[in-house]
Amino acid sequence: MSNLPLAVELAGLFGLSEQGLKLNPIGNGHINTTMLLRDKEQALVVQKLNTDVFPDPEQLVNNARLIEKHLSEKAENALYSLEIIKHLPTTQGEFLADINGEKWRALEFIGGSFSEEVVKSAEQAEIAASAFGQFAAALQDFDAKQLFPVIPNFHNLAMRVELFKDKVAKDVVSRVATAQNEIAFCFDQFGLADELANLRNVPLRPCHNDTKINNMLFCTETEVAKAVIDLDTCMPGYWLCDFGDMVRTCCSPEAEDSTNLENVKVREDIFHALVKGYAKPLAPFITNDELQSFWLGAKVLPFMIGLRFLTDYLDGDNYFSTKYAEHNLVRVRNQFALYQDVCRQESVLKSMLEAI
Repeated sequence: MSNLPLAVELAGLFGLSEQGLKLNPIGNGHINTTMLLRDKEQALVVQKLNTDVFPDPEQLVNNARLIEKHLSEKAENALYSLEIIKHLPTTQGEFLADINGEKWRALEFIGGSFSEEVVKSAEQAEIAASAFGQFAAALQDFDAKQLFPVIPNFHNLAMRVELFKDKVAKDVVSRVATAQNEIAFCFDQFGLADELANLRNVPLRPCHNDTKINNMLFCTETEVAKAVIDLDTCMPGYWLCDFGDMVRTCCSPEAEDSTNLENVKVREDIFHALVKGYAKPLAPFITNDELQSFWLGAKVLPFMIGLRFLTDYLDGDNYFSTKYAEHNLVRVRNQFALYQDVCRQESVLKSMLEAI
């Protein structure tokens, strides 16, 4: 079906011409629908928000705009050097538009940039980690309590465990029998939830909460960091989770839905690069307890996203977008393979954190 009628409506809302109008998908996100809208003169990113996942899109946009404002003030004072992704208003001055009951927004398009799905080198990993570190450092004096919890308990592993148990018990789509090994593995790992719940002396921070490698942009010409993007899950949280998500998405040479499980391993040089890149911008602000908590983050995030993929699989794939029936189960096996390798390499990887 042609995107032209939708493109015309979006163009009218956000002040683009109908001349040379094009609307094409971009990105590889699991939740929202993201597209590039172009006319002959300009381009912008338009996004249909998934209101099942984000039932209060107004608060989501408000969170992002508060962060935009804070980062912009830092940039004006030469305290933040990355580009800032910004919301664009409709011709009526609104930052959220309704099209047939669907919620759409527009964001500035940051040209001359590219993203990666899999980290190619330690240098690239350090650049990405430094970008997320600069983002976190610029927000360290922002009151995290200003941010609305758009997904409550997002990184609450104990809550994720209880939800998982409920889906196993109900087996609403009769998939439990196809995931017996993965389910049994989960039950053996639930001590992680206690470790996370018992963590002390780690401050609550404004966090990105989705520090995947494809949520930062590299400059096309220089390959340096250009921007941190996708602020949808910016909420109060802990830096250990942002570090752990970088480990989860950068350390394996395989994408998170790869079936080449024998290749799903932690690349030590990449892990070391993440530690160096992320810790350096945070050095003036981070506590020793907080830095040591990064090891727990490195374990928790691969396991937790695997648990979430499995929970969604057992519930009929209602949260993450999937391309085929077993897609979430493939992701589960991939993430658990990575988690197991993190645990296998504990002495080596922990020593890298302890050396900082």
